[in-house]
Amino acid sequence: MDKTAFENAKLKVLLKQHDPHGFGTLQEKTVHAVMKLYYEPDIDYHEVPIEGYIADIYTGKRIIEIQNGNFNRLRPKLEAFLPLYPVTVVYPIPHVKWVIWMDETTGELSSKHKSPVIGNIYHAFPELYKIKAFLKNPNLSFAFPLVDMDEYRLLNGWSKNRKRGSSRYDRMPLELFDEIVIERVEDFMQVVPYELEEPFTIKEFARAAKIHRDLASSVVPLLKEMDVVRWVGKRGREYLYEVTPEQLCKK
Repeated sequence: MDKTAFENAKLKVLLKQHDPHGFGTLQEKTVHAVMKLYYEPDIDYHEVPIEGYIADIYTGKRIIEIQNGNFNRLRPKLEAFLPLYPVTVVYPIPHVKWVIWMDETTGELSSKHKSPVIGNIYHAFPELYKIKAFLKNPNLSFAFPLVDMDEYRLLNGWSKNRKRGSSRYDRMPLELFDEIVIERVEDFMQVVPYELEEPFTIKEFARAAKIHRDLASSVVPLLKEMDVVRWVGKRGREYLYEVTPEQLCKK
């Protein structure tokens, strides 16, 4: 993690957005643009045609894809890239987030409202599930930057206050809080809480990880898919899991 490099990337993007000859949020969302410059400051390596697709970054040795969500769209690229190149998928996760509402008609902005949700690596798992077929590929790695950010949302939803079903306009990165790197499947062991006693249920995992049970229901089955944990029986109606023997030395 390099907070100075992150600040430099953020400043360059913000200056470009005020330059009529530069790029801005009409072409590329702000978080995506900042992440590209953070992971590769040389724009000559950006937006490179490879195997019928456009790679966000190609350094000559490695492809880096910045993904803000919807990992379903990533599958065709992974099918084309992974047999030939090491690929790092970068998924920025909002750490502390403030929401600002925008009125499309007047352009008026609301005051900031802090989200009660604090982002962490577990929030990536619903997206990772969409590419579970690729997770064991040795050419695939991940970077999960945890970023404090402002999120601008349009008041265009279907509810009375126009917030439910609304569209996200853009997100403005404020500070890089942390960065979690997964270079191989074994590195996912770091999401298994150290103090978690075995065998454990999904509910017990959620309690140890301090996440909602619904989110743990995405995390634990995917860890099982990757052979990080395994089924060992049942307790009542709940399945029991334990860390696979091959991973015990990493716990």
